[in-house]
Amino acid sequence: MQQRQDVTFQANGVDLAGWFYPAQADAVAPVVVMSHGLSAIRRMNLDAVAQGLNDAGLAVLLYDHRSFGDSGGSPRQEADPWAQVRDMRDAISFAATLPGIDPDRVGIWGTSYSGGHVLTVAALDRRVKAVVSQVPFTHGERTFESWVPEKARARLMQRFMDDRAARYGGAEPETVPSAIAGTETAEWVDETDVEGRYVNALTLRSLEMLREYEPHSFVSRIAPTPLLMIIADSDTQTPTAGQVETFQMAREPRQLLRLPCRHYDPYSSHRDAATGAARDWFVKYLQVA
Repeated sequence: MQQRQDVTFQANGVDLAGWFYPAQADAVAPVVVMSHGLSAIRRMNLDAVAQGLNDAGLAVLLYDHRSFGDSGGSPRQEADPWAQVRDMRDAISFAATLPGIDPDRVGIWGTSYSGGHVLTVAALDRRVKAVVSQVPFTHGERTFESWVPEKARARLMQRFMDDRAARYGGAEPETVPSAIAGTETAEWVDETDVEGRYVNALTLRSLEMLREYEPHSFVSRIAPTPLLMIIADSDTQTPTAGQVETFQMAREPRQLLRLPCRHYDPYSSHRDAATGAARDWFVKYLQVA
């Protein structure tokens, strides 16, 4: 088994940090480009997923989003969905330059927020030959409203406007916790941040931009690229109903895997089922020998 390699690559003017897992093959191999969710970093559970794909003969490029983890970018802890979409397309370009890679067999894998990104990128970028979207963020406004009680929305929207004015005047971005004590997210962070590298913060503007982002609107344009969606039946982070609705908008070839679990369980208790399905999808459609 070849060891993963530390890599750094340019994406829209920012250095992104990642790991490259070379394929265990003499001939050129397909590659899968991977990234994590809203505030997560690659060191939280994703190495095991990447290794599962790599063991099947797939090369893998796994990277941290700009402004998170080991990647560059400022302001720190700001999740700009469209910047991340553009970065994923540059990650595809970089992956195609790596040794032993067949640039005509590229897959993309995303989860949660980046599960929405892969839907968007697969619809826009025909270099993508297979896509796996796990517990994806699909609806911006609807997800925002599921997170924020109605009585609190006007106050939060005013905070968005106040932060925008303050930042324009040169102030530092306002931040909020990304994992609130006692929540499912905080439970998952405690379980997975074994290196103590996670920063429990998001800029307030990240939430404003999240509300504006609607990956489901791109799904009907993904075909003929093969799409696998993996959803959790008890998902309250990216609500299950919106994911099912989004999958129904997709055209063939497509496949849906429903797991009896919560949002973060496909990284842990249900990882074997989720990763196995993703592996089989990429092996089939990226034509692993």
